[in-house]
Amino acid sequence: MRIAVVDYGMGNIRSVSKALERVAPQAQVLVTSDPEAIRAAERVVVPGQGAMPDCMRQLAASGAREAVVAATRDKPFLGICIGMQMLFDHGEEGDTPGLGLLAGEVPRFRDGGLKIPHMGWNQVCQARPHALWREVADGARFYFVHSYYPRPADAALTAATCEYGVAFTCAVARDNIFAVQFHPEKSQSAGLQLLSNFVHWRP
Repeated sequence: MRIAVVDYGMGNIRSVSKALERVAPQAQVLVTSDPEAIRAAERVVVPGQGAMPDCMRQLAASGAREAVVAATRDKPFLGICIGMQMLFDHGEEGDTPGLGLLAGEVPRFRDGGLKIPHMGWNQVCQARPHALWREVADGARFYFVHSYYPRPADAALTAATCEYGVAFTCAVARDNIFAVQFHPEKSQSAGLQLLSNFVHWRP
């Protein structure tokens, strides 16, 4: 099995690839920006940290944008942090158009006495059953680092929520797409279980 971890010059690529290698020692985990390698992979992961305008610009500059869009149509796809946010129509950060694959916005947390970014461990409440939640306890804690969050137009996309001042969507799922705002690669046993589930997922 080949798993492409899309490298567009942003984010914690190494820790994601190492976590995948740990849960799937028999797989070939390839960190790449090569569109052909992404198209040839059986599974695709798009991680990311940083500012959405930079991420969208770098994704286009790397040449990987169209291959990523194609992957969302027909193979198991996991988006992490910015890799989730970019799937939506629009990000408030820098007034940035996303890929428009999922309807919705990515607004910023409003202060209200909250420390922004939302950083650290928080509970994830599963909204509905999904293969990627197998053996992950409802209410398990995952690691977050973000100032913006997804707001899907269709509530049916929400696979999990989290509370930080307000309840917000922290995981979405549709067909072969699963995407999370938190960082499974930094979330110890629960995160490794989710990544293992992704490796074995047959959507």
